[in-house]
Amino acid sequence: MTSPLTWPTLPIFIRRWFGSIREAVMVYAFVQDVPIGEELYRRITEEIDPEPLEGSLLHLCVRRPDGGLRYIDVWTDREACTRAFDERIHPAVDRAFGGARPGAEPTVDHLDVIDARGALLPL
Repeated sequence: MTSPLTWPTLPIFIRRWFGSIREAVMVYAFVQDVPIGEELYRRITEEIDPEPLEGSLLHLCVRRPDGGLRYIDVWTDREACTRAFDERIHPAVDRAFGGARPGAEPTVDHLDVIDARGALLPL
């Protein structure tokens, strides 16, 4: 008698019981509260080249109860994020502020990601 879990059915059994067979996806994510309003945020985004930022998986900008904004960002890795800030984001912020950007960067709270799923992530 043959076991019902032969090669053609074994991967299907595993996926049904344990989910997709894939490597864990590690991402770099952070939250940053910024003391600007929507108008300045729009000026900054207009200054950034419309090409997608390489390595950016998700950028959310939400309004905080105090009127400031909060960024929630997810990147493929920290290096891609650093490169995008150095090459495109900070220069755009400088231009939006008329060259007088505040000296101190708002605090970045790095997120300790234990799992990442969704349509934006590579398979």
